[in-house]
Amino acid sequence: MVDERIFRHSYPVEGGDFSHAGEVSCQMKNLLKEMGVNGQILRRAAIASFEAEMNVIMYAASGTVELTVTPEEIRISIVDEGPGIPDIELAMTEGYSTATAEMRELGFGAGMGLPNIKKNSDTFRLQSKPGLGTWLEFTIRRNGAGP
Repeated sequence: MVDERIFRHSYPVEGGDFSHAGEVSCQMKNLLKEMGVNGQILRRAAIASFEAEMNVIMYAASGTVELTVTPEEIRISIVDEGPGIPDIELAMTEGYSTATAEMRELGFGAGMGLPNIKKNSDTFRLQSKPGLGTWLEFTIRRNGAGP
């Protein structure tokens, strides 16, 4: 099989670093814009990647966001060193949040992160084990077809 990847880059994200919140997703958005990605696709990628980045900042010690762009899709994978998600089904419920009072004071923790990622993705895969961290991968097709 021929590797059709046209771009891949990894970005480190530090947990608890609210002063740099959104920088990784902004860098990815700017890069995708420079690549000429369609505006609607760009918007979906920006929303989903911001939500994923914020989950690492809010809940994990650290994580890595990996962006892969092929002619067909944008794939974003996140691996974190966090506490894991004990109940994925509950975490996927709109409005459910485990955010602290401090996070809520900063304007985060509305319980829409994972649902927004899934809503803005064409594929969505999430695995997590308490005490071992979380792995999330989502893709957005570049042909403009939405979920």
